[in-house]
Amino acid sequence: MKINGIEKPIDLIVHNGKVLTMDDQRTVIPDGAVAVAGQAIIAVGRGTDFAQWQCARTLDARGGLIMPGLINTHTHAAMALFRGLADDLPLMTWLNDHIFPAEAKLTPDLVRVGTRLACAELIRSGTTCFCDMYLFEAAVAEAARQCGLRAVVGEVFFDFPSPNYGPIDKGFEYAQELLARWKHDPLIRIAIEPHSPYLCAPELLTRAARLAEDHDALLVIHLSETRVEVAQIQEKYKRTPTGHLAQLGVLSPRLVACHAVVLSEEDIALLAQNGVKVSHNPESNMKLASGVAPVPDLLAAGVCVGLGTDGCASNNNLDLFGEMDTAAKLHKVQRLDPTVMDAATVLAMTTREAARVLGLEREIGSLEAGKRADLIVVDTNQPHLTPMYDPVSHLVYAARGSDVLHSVIDGQVVMENRRLLTLDEAQVLADARQAAALIRPSK
Repeated sequence: MKINGIEKPIDLIVHNGKVLTMDDQRTVIPDGAVAVAGQAIIAVGRGTDFAQWQCARTLDARGGLIMPGLINTHTHAAMALFRGLADDLPLMTWLNDHIFPAEAKLTPDLVRVGTRLACAELIRSGTTCFCDMYLFEAAVAEAARQCGLRAVVGEVFFDFPSPNYGPIDKGFEYAQELLARWKHDPLIRIAIEPHSPYLCAPELLTRAARLAEDHDALLVIHLSETRVEVAQIQEKYKRTPTGHLAQLGVLSPRLVACHAVVLSEEDIALLAQNGVKVSHNPESNMKLASGVAPVPDLLAAGVCVGLGTDGCASNNNLDLFGEMDTAAKLHKVQRLDPTVMDAATVLAMTTREAARVLGLEREIGSLEAGKRADLIVVDTNQPHLTPMYDPVSHLVYAARGSDVLHSVIDGQVVMENRRLLTLDEAQVLADARQAAALIRPSK
């Protein structure tokens, strides 16, 4: 067919469903369809408008919901191998006594296995893009690319030697190699990711910020996750972690602050004034008893907030549908206000607002002509989704990751009728079980 006077082949039409575009007008098309050519959406409209179009492939939504793929703004994918390894512990005990020792055993192969396991879970639960911070991130990028997932990945920086690159100078070399290797890839973006103010010296933080600016990359950091962290930074630098980053000149629109649980009014003002984005991880924060992030206050101040799951060692899953439900209800009970964090706001935090957090709002986050074809179909022919008065409410409060029927990323069908098409699920599970025996040998 002709689009703007140019003949274009139609590769895929997803039809027979209600389309939730998540565009600026929150357009909903009751009997809608989405047409894809190559990697891009070329048309969104009523199904009858596309009835005579010829295309290579169709996906039947079976009367379900056609919507943007979900976007996970913060996780540690390979930690899928650590799921259930150490539970019910304070953050610092969990990190120092269990997670860091386990990570000392990691290799690129183990990280690749863990990432593939995470990718299977992410695709199955409707996530089409994730932001990762971990070790051996070259392996993470390669695994995500092979599975057809969109990803923003970055090697974590510490003051102490890394199990991957050793001293921090080598870490910066490693990051620059990643930037060069993936510069023009359609699915993989590289971010610069110092772990946190309490594990990174001021010189490391400012150096990381310069590198991110030089390469127009995201800068991702854990920030103000616990009261212990805030007290530690205040004792050392006489400022909150947010104030510390402000003093260093690190706050900027390219910064993604993960967790952001313990914030003062001044901190929130600083984040808003500097255009900092926030990744909210309610289930991980709850499980580690870190506290409740002041997300309603952040939103009121104009801070862009997206949802993330954190890693499977502290959640223990990657299902953003569950995360939406938790986020909405947690803040209602914490504020004793049922109107706080309404369903439409929370759904946006996994789609259009999450895309803004990752600097990808021109490419993904809504179903609009010209954007990349990242979309999912939710099967609504389920007892827990019937009747459906309000699809947005159901997506936040009733849907599950297992309700996702089809998934398309960058125009490629990666799951059809719940069957993964870009990886061998049985092999992924077998590899993960074998890796677990190396991480914690049976006694």
